[in-house]
Amino acid sequence: MTEEHNLYEQLSERIGLKGSERIPKLFRMIADEEEARLLLAMPGTIQELADRTGKTQQELDPMLDLLFRKGLVFHSKKPQGTVYRMCRNLIQFHDATILWKEAPQEFLDLWQEYMETEWPKLADAIDKSGMRPFFRVIPVDQAIQGGTQVLPYETARKFIENARSLAVTNCTCRLTARKCDQPLEICIQLDKAADYAVTRGTGRSLTKEEALHLLEEAQEKGLVHCSENKAGIGHVICNCCPCCCQVMPLVIQHGKRLLDPSRFRARVDPDRCVACETCVERCIFQAMEMEDDHARVVDEKCMGCGVCATGCPSEAIELEEVRPQDFIPKEMRV
Repeated sequence: MTEEHNLYEQLSERIGLKGSERIPKLFRMIADEEEARLLLAMPGTIQELADRTGKTQQELDPMLDLLFRKGLVFHSKKPQGTVYRMCRNLIQFHDATILWKEAPQEFLDLWQEYMETEWPKLADAIDKSGMRPFFRVIPVDQAIQGGTQVLPYETARKFIENARSLAVTNCTCRLTARKCDQPLEICIQLDKAADYAVTRGTGRSLTKEEALHLLEEAQEKGLVHCSENKAGIGHVICNCCPCCCQVMPLVIQHGKRLLDPSRFRARVDPDRCVACETCVERCIFQAMEMEDDHARVVDEKCMGCGVCATGCPSEAIELEEVRPQDFIPKEMRV
């Protein structure tokens, strides 16, 4: 193994993907050898990195700035000064680097190749591990049964209302997969993630009114809101389709537990249902079917997103609470 090859293998191992065929190639496409060595010297302050690499702080400044813009380096204020670290895991590596504005098409194509070849095997291992999913569905609050208590971190609207700052970025999955014509600039970033996107130049700031308008657009188009699986405001509201998303096809077509449902489930009022089958067409989880002269919910498939309810012309569907409040984990583990 050459020294250059070993550098990128080490970077792959750093994010928990030892043995991957394509992850080292992705690192090599976006970081030269000098940058790879700097990444492997992290975490550390600029002085610590200077000591480890033998470079001056003046030499490191432009390198760190470029790696930040590429999505490979993150920084945070600490008592000892600004600490620089490389991306922690596959999700950070994927989402941050794909949004780099100068990313070549070959880089995006290789990411999609990874998602179609290696990711399903990793997803299968995650599914079999019994680990709680990293993401969960967040329901449309307009669809929730009247009188139900809704938690501050439970619906997309509440996420936005409670956010300190907001931004929107392109959907990384849609950017690489290009399998549909759903909106590209649709991922809503919150608080620290919003600040990061704006500072890096990969997103633009939103007012709360603009963010709510984006939610409405996503709902009209039948996209499913998802966020981190934890009891608290998340960093992002993804608006997912069933074809480009790195998770949805594996959930829908193969039954992998990579996404937790919301605490709710759809319920149809047969007396109000006009059998138009709009809900059947809109449900990406295939959880709606026709029974005699009305729609019926397939309980085991329903993820409680509310897309069926928002599209129902006769308002015959609403979301009812079927899981306790502590169903949502207090902390998210990756």
